[in-house]
Amino acid sequence: MSTAFFFGYGSLVNRLTHGFDPAHPARARGWRRAWRYTADREVAYLTAIPDAGCEIEGLIAPVPDDGWAALDQREHAYDRRDARDWVQHEAGGVEQLALYAIAPERMRDPDGTHPVLLSYLDVVVQGYLSEFGEAGADRFFETTSGWEAPILDDRATPRYPRAQKLKAGERAYVDDWLRRLDCRVAA
Repeated sequence: MSTAFFFGYGSLVNRLTHGFDPAHPARARGWRRAWRYTADREVAYLTAIPDAGCEIEGLIAPVPDDGWAALDQREHAYDRRDARDWVQHEAGGVEQLALYAIAPERMRDPDGTHPVLLSYLDVVVQGYLSEFGEAGADRFFETTSGWEAPILDDRATPRYPRAQKLKAGERAYVDDWLRRLDCRVAA
């Protein structure tokens, strides 16, 4: 078995979007999620940013020796960073642990031209609900910055390549949080 792992804190928490197994719950101390965009993608997506007073949940999973190229391609807008000092977990045999994050000098705040895709947010929240229940999904919303970003409702025709169909309760949960956060959702 591989001794190299990644820490996923966004769409990689949703096991329906990848085949990396076995996955284990983990926490990254000193980090929070934020909505940002870069020149590498036309829409905003999650990144991890340093925040000494915050902790984010996610999953770690082993990456086979031939799997880094595919994962790096999926996460092409990020830098792969060593996360062994930040991520706590109970998985055995972890010798290498990577976290993908946008380099600070490349981050931009989302805007009307670079919105958050609702289909992407749906996938992330579906993963948190599945792995950590509503309490964990609540923590996802609470430990993510940038909710003032415009959100493009692309549910009818998802633009996110790994979009998943949400159950009615999952969809209602996401929509409720977007209302509570007073998010700007546009078609």
